[in-house]
Amino acid sequence: MFLTLGTDLAGVDAPASDFGFLLHKNPARPQAIDVTGGSAHVFYPEASAERCTAAVLLEIDPIGLVKAGRGKATEGFTLGQYVNDRPYAASSLLAVALGKLFRTAMNGRCDARPDLAARPIPLEVHVPALPCRGGADLAERVFAPLGWTVDARPVPLDPEIPAWGDSRYVDLRLTGELRLADALNHLYVMLPVLDDAKHYWVGSDEVDKLVRAGEGWLAAHPEKDLISRRYLAHRRYLSDAALERLTEVDGAELAEESTEEGSVSLAVERRAAVAGVLQELGARRIADIGCGEGALVGELLKDPFVGELIATDVSVRSLLRAKRRLHYDDLPDRQRDRLKFLQSSVTYADERLAGLDAVVLMEVVEHVDPPRLPALADSVFRAAHPAAAVFTTPNSEYNVRFPSLPAGDFRHPDHRFEWTRAEFRGWATQVAGRYGYTVEFRPVGPDDPEVGPPTQLALFRREATA
Repeated sequence: MFLTLGTDLAGVDAPASDFGFLLHKNPARPQAIDVTGGSAHVFYPEASAERCTAAVLLEIDPIGLVKAGRGKATEGFTLGQYVNDRPYAASSLLAVALGKLFRTAMNGRCDARPDLAARPIPLEVHVPALPCRGGADLAERVFAPLGWTVDARPVPLDPEIPAWGDSRYVDLRLTGELRLADALNHLYVMLPVLDDAKHYWVGSDEVDKLVRAGEGWLAAHPEKDLISRRYLAHRRYLSDAALERLTEVDGAELAEESTEEGSVSLAVERRAAVAGVLQELGARRIADIGCGEGALVGELLKDPFVGELIATDVSVRSLLRAKRRLHYDDLPDRQRDRLKFLQSSVTYADERLAGLDAVVLMEVVEHVDPPRLPALADSVFRAAHPAAAVFTTPNSEYNVRFPSLPAGDFRHPDHRFEWTRAEFRGWATQVAGRYGYTVEFRPVGPDDPEVGPPTQLALFRREATA
């Protein structure tokens, strides 16, 4: 089995050979480790300042695999445990090898180049022989939502006899700008998923592995059910447990900061401010992205002018709570027809949100890890491309006005950061310019002459095209 992973680090202030630091494998020294039924080797076909490629070669001994109790016989074929495609095709054997070879890289740690490990870099992955039960289309469906450009070409059964058709293998090439840790975790999960087979017993410990590798992306993946089911060998009770845990890890319950802010009135004022902006825009088709428990949705539902309201959140639990809070099942039919609940992640493009009058991200952006902010901007302003977008986020300068908030602490334990006014303006202005929007900023709450308002609001409007 063979896999290559390369980069040219284009646009990144680093030589491509620094890729070796990220992988924790020296380009000048081939390395090998023992794995079940064989050995895995890492070497670099190229390692220059312009381009670097790491290759993984997995040598499998079919007899050794059987002796280790991992061989799988083909039904009706007594030699199937010895004569099969395992030494030649990417499978769970290769995924396990990747996990052993690049464990530190998969965790996103690189003491030598922490800045490089934290940012997306241009990557190319090539797997020449990948068993894919579902064909090239399935490879596209599982990798494309993660930000990859997918080129999956079916491998013919015999190039000399086209009439025989295609095999179940694809020649897979992936290109994209992602964090290396994310790319490795995608491969670790997807290789056995596409093969739809594992060379070892699948038990509850595999749920832990899937949750670790899928954190941050699997809970919002449109094929999450298929991925979890195949990864966990079609054991439904395991896949259900995995999806529930992933939702808890990945889904930030966007609690309002009434405790930290000392009063619920700011939360109420924030919702009123957002609703007022939407009325000012005349928006009829609106999405509340990261709706949490539906406080804003309930406010917007009161406006009869709103014809379509989409409430999204990555957390299924939050969506269920929102439905209960709004007494969704008891609403009149006309009200229920206006409202739709969708599980979706703000960092992944979702075609169901495309072309709306307005989208709202109220107290959402600060819950996203900084390396994922470009993905958030792309999903909102390029993929969804609404006529307008409304963002609110805490103003960190105002935190000194909360007596109960310790110095240096965030207002909510799930906040990844909190921006000053200048930081928020800088980010929003840059995003607006990149995607063809104008942006204006408004205060929410009392505008303190020294530290500004407690909440800052940005209103993005799409520029008219000629």
